[in-house]
Amino acid sequence: MGSRLALDDGVYLRNSVQTAAKILVVGHFAVGKTTFIGTMSEIPPLRTEEVMTQAGAGIDDPKGAPNKTTTTVAMDFGRLTLSEKLVLYLFGTPGQQRFVQVWEDMTRGALGALVLVDPERLDESFPVMDLVEHYGIPYAIAVNRFDGTPAHSLDEIREALDLLPETPVVSCDARDQRSSADSLIALVRYLQSRLN
Repeated sequence: MGSRLALDDGVYLRNSVQTAAKILVVGHFAVGKTTFIGTMSEIPPLRTEEVMTQAGAGIDDPKGAPNKTTTTVAMDFGRLTLSEKLVLYLFGTPGQQRFVQVWEDMTRGALGALVLVDPERLDESFPVMDLVEHYGIPYAIAVNRFDGTPAHSLDEIREALDLLPETPVVSCDARDQRSSADSLIALVRYLQSRLN
């Protein structure tokens, strides 16, 4: 029967999966959240992208992404099976302050958050980190490396963000599956260490 999806098509969860974890992928406007989820999701990601309009002029500052023409208005969603028994559900939040009301619903049931930061716009990360901390969600920092930006050391970024010593800080490229996977693995290991 050609119309039925096979279990190995990656759409359905394996029967062996015992644990599902909700992970938030958060960050300021135009930091790469939608790209990250699209890179990591094993299923076609759900996106709520809309064309940026003149109404957002002066509110949404695309200085870090001058060619950006769309923006997330509700959420992004993806899924990643980490092992035979563990699957991550990835929820991306909008990066603009005007969508902060979405956070309350998005944080319910979240095990942890991956905070994407742009090393050239670290100041825009503080409101996001404040929200994650407000909701009591443990997090890791993923420094999204953009083309043409100077490389700051992870220690310099840790210091600039005034992070606790145990907070993981990793480098990633949201377009690259391996480095993005490494950032999720760092977060999951951190979350596991907090449970022990």
